[in-house]
Amino acid sequence: MYERYDGLIFDMDGTILDTEPTHRKAWHDVLGHYGLRYDIQAMIALNGSPTWRIAQSVIELNQADLDPYALAREKTEAVKAMLLDTVRPLPLIDVVKAWYGRRPLSVGTGSESAIAEALLSHLGLRHYFAAVVAADHVKNHKPAPDTFLLCAEKMGVAPQKCVVFEDADFGLQAARSAGMDAVDVRLL
Repeated sequence: MYERYDGLIFDMDGTILDTEPTHRKAWHDVLGHYGLRYDIQAMIALNGSPTWRIAQSVIELNQADLDPYALAREKTEAVKAMLLDTVRPLPLIDVVKAWYGRRPLSVGTGSESAIAEALLSHLGLRHYFAAVVAADHVKNHKPAPDTFLLCAEKMGVAPQKCVVFEDADFGLQAARSAGMDAVDVRLL
């Protein structure tokens, strides 16, 4: 089915790993500490965004006087404390395993590299990927194409010869902006 592509790129959170419940719980715990309210649908709409961007949205919603980067770091630490015990691969990992060794594979994620690398290593999945491009590797995040363009570069594959697997609107937009085909895994 993916024979025509020279490289396959996978989003991580919600695409190959079931991290969403853990991220939501971390946000709930951290924001509850400050008494901040949040709109879960607005957060879902920001899936694929770096953590600081979601923090900024919550701060604006609450008109709070907090540093989005500090709030993001606090949430990231909460996630780290929970993730290794709670995250499991999603069924799309079978596509990764099926194409490993046949095409270069990479991960393009809005998560921080420390979390992405730790999770993929902990689950025994890191070796499948030629590259892991995370939020701290690019200046412009999804929906900008930078994450996926850097994945293609690190795999040595022309962007138009890549397919991206994504579960978020921002990620699908980023893939299209990069000139890549995209598979909306929510429809699989």
